[in-house]
Amino acid sequence: MDPELLSMVPRPVCAVLLLFPVTEKYETFRTEEEERIKAQGQNVRSSVYFMKQTINNACGTIGLIHAIANNRDKMNFESDSTLKKFLEDSLPMSPEERAKYLETYEAIRVTHESSAHEGQTEAPSIDEKVDLHFIALVNVGGHLYELDGRKPFPINHGQTSDDTFLEAAVEVCKKFMERDPEELRFNAIALSAA
Repeated sequence: MDPELLSMVPRPVCAVLLLFPVTEKYETFRTEEEERIKAQGQNVRSSVYFMKQTINNACGTIGLIHAIANNRDKMNFESDSTLKKFLEDSLPMSPEERAKYLETYEAIRVTHESSAHEGQTEAPSIDEKVDLHFIALVNVGGHLYELDGRKPFPINHGQTSDDTFLEAAVEVCKKFMERDPEELRFNAIALSAA
């Protein structure tokens, strides 16, 4: 998160995935934030691709879908790509409909399950309670959005640009870390051009 180290990240960055612990402090903040936004409102562009998370322990997959779906214009999909088909099919759907579609989309489910078993650590079962969670931070139309399928809507964190997105996303990540200063279980991954 140090500016000197951030300068080594290849640009442009199109998304940041944040893994963080779901603690009591976070849950309290999440509830308060939701109530505040419902009362005050916020602007969210209709072009933001957002889906709810209805599958347990699929937050990493949902985070990647959020990151890729909101950067479709920067991606080169193979013509027979499963993900491309899923995104095209789900684009006109509501966040809840997208979640239901994902539940039944066999190709992504199989890929999710097989990749979950490839790591060095045994993946938790789909029903096991996990206290870590992935979200995606993306730039859509010059605004930084936090996309968390556990929340009812995207969170608009304000204006950004391709040039300032990484630093702005890091500031959002730091806020997560500041809420739980005793916690060490944070990880951020930048998705950028190869």
